[in-house]
Amino acid sequence: MAGGQYTGKETIKGKTVIITGSNTGIGMETARELARRGGRVIMACRDTVKGEAVRKAIVEEAGNNNVILKKLDLASFASIKEFCKDINESESRIDILINNAGVMACPKMLTQDGLEMQFGVNHIGHFLLTNLLLDKIKASAPSRIIIVSSLAHKWGRINFDDLNSVKSYSRNAAYAQSKLANILHCKELARRLQGTGVTVNCLHPGSVNTELTRHVPFIDSTFIGKLLVLPIRYFLFKTALEGAQTTLRCALDPALETVSGKYFSDCKITSPSSKAEDEEAAKRLWEISEEIVKGNIN
Repeated sequence: MAGGQYTGKETIKGKTVIITGSNTGIGMETARELARRGGRVIMACRDTVKGEAVRKAIVEEAGNNNVILKKLDLASFASIKEFCKDINESESRIDILINNAGVMACPKMLTQDGLEMQFGVNHIGHFLLTNLLLDKIKASAPSRIIIVSSLAHKWGRINFDDLNSVKSYSRNAAYAQSKLANILHCKELARRLQGTGVTVNCLHPGSVNTELTRHVPFIDSTFIGKLLVLPIRYFLFKTALEGAQTTLRCALDPALETVSGKYFSDCKITSPSSKAEDEEAAKRLWEISEEIVKGNIN
C-alpha cells in the first residue's frame, strides 16, 4: 500500500521552499527531505510551539541550519497577509510553494473571516497566500507551485449556491468540495501562468496515517474507535513519509520543469474526475474566490 516512491537524487541548494502545515504529517516529512537536499526550507505553521520542536529536529537530522519557522494561520486573512508581507520583504526568492496544510471533516466552524472552515482553510486561505506571493514566485522562475488535494474530490461538487455551507452543512461534503476546489484552483492558475516559467500541479497523497483524521467521528474521537481502526491504519494506510513521495516528485523531478496543470497520484500523472476538468467551473470559482479575498490582495 506504500504506492509510488520518488527515487531522484536532486539537491536544491540555493533554492527556497515554503511548505504550509509542515509541523506534522506529510508536510513535516516533505520539509525534512527537502532540508536534507540542501534547500532553504520555510515552515509555515499555525502551531509554532510544535513547529519549533520539529524545526530543531530537522536541523539536527539534516545538518541544515537553513530551516526557518514562521507563523501562518490559514484561517485568518490578517495572518496570511502578515506572513506574506514578511516573506516578500525578507526573502530574495521563492522557488517552490507547497500548499500542504488542511483540515478534514471538522464540525461546523468558521474562520476568523466568517468562512466555513474547510473551504476557508483548504481553498481560500491557500488562494490568498498564493496570490500574495505570486510576484516573487514569478521572479524566481523556473519555479513551482504544488497543491495537495485528495481523491475525495471525486465525491465533491462546487455548490455555487451555498459555497459557505450556510443553508446546510455536511462535514464530508464540505471536505470533498474543498478538495475539488484545490484542483480547479490548480487548473485555472496553470492556465493563467502559461509562459511565465511557473508550473502548478496538484496531487492526491494517498490514504495516509496522519493527524488529518482527528475530527472524523468515531475514528479518532473515541478510544474504542482508535483501537478498532489501528490494524487498518497499519496495514492499509501509508506512512507520512510514503504519503510525501508524490509531493517530492512534483517539487524535485527535472522532467516536470515544464509540466503544469496536472493531477498526480502515486508519483504518476493521472486523471481527476470530470468535475475537476470543468474549465468554466474553474474560472467561476476563481472569480468568486477573488471576490471573497477582495481588499486583501494588495
